[in-house]
Amino acid sequence: MSASATVASVLWPGVLAAQDDGKGDGSWRFISVNDLHYSEAACRPWFDKVVAAMKASAPDAEFCLLGGDLTDAGQPEQMANIRESFQGLGIPLYATPGNHDHLTDTDRSAYEKCFPGHTNQFFKHRGWQIIGLDTSDGTRYQNTKIHPETFAWMDEYLPKLDRTKPTIVWTHFPLGSGVNYRPLNADDLLNRLLDFNVQAAFSGHWHGFTEKSWRNGLFTTDKCCSRVRDNHDGTKEKGWFVCTVRDGRVSREFVEIPKTLEAVQTL
Repeated sequence: MSASATVASVLWPGVLAAQDDGKGDGSWRFISVNDLHYSEAACRPWFDKVVAAMKASAPDAEFCLLGGDLTDAGQPEQMANIRESFQGLGIPLYATPGNHDHLTDTDRSAYEKCFPGHTNQFFKHRGWQIIGLDTSDGTRYQNTKIHPETFAWMDEYLPKLDRTKPTIVWTHFPLGSGVNYRPLNADDLLNRLLDFNVQAAFSGHWHGFTEKSWRNGLFTTDKCCSRVRDNHDGTKEKGWFVCTVRDGRVSREFVEIPKTLEAVQTL
């Protein structure tokens, strides 16, 4: 697995990255979504409609965090289609890999082709630091361990960041204490962030809403946003977070997929 210092957003022609100067009351918004599980041809028109609804829910969103399991089996056609579908948002995309984005334990070539450099990464936005960390362990879904490459990246690049600036972290596997499917060595990751001003962490893998406090921040998982997969917690609602950043804090609103697009279980 490769590690990268910074990452360029997946940005399509005609789209400009947001500037760092604030506007109005200084607030701004972004979208966080996880566990898409694109699997088959019928997913493409469905996701195109979901993305249109997502864009309508936050027309002023400045980027989108994709929290892993973008596909169901890490196949090239699946990965290319989900990336092209999310092009409809018209804003930068930042991804992190999930276990379903691997073909095998050592092959996630389709993900790396479609989202080059989107493994361990950071970018800065309006005075905030946003850190994406690869918490996957091949195709494994439970009793996992974050790979040494992620810790090596953190040890090299975290000292170059400002520990006082408000920070957002996003991963695929949960970081909150006691959450199902949390990596066995998640505390090793959090120990490296102890001195940072982490205000929020967004994760997935566990298809359901959880919220855990960690120092000054809140760590959450969200329900899935998938046509072919259900939530693990038994809830029916699927969707995404629209997140608002104001006065150094992050708030979030869950937006449900429109009822007219209710998912069809096929797997």
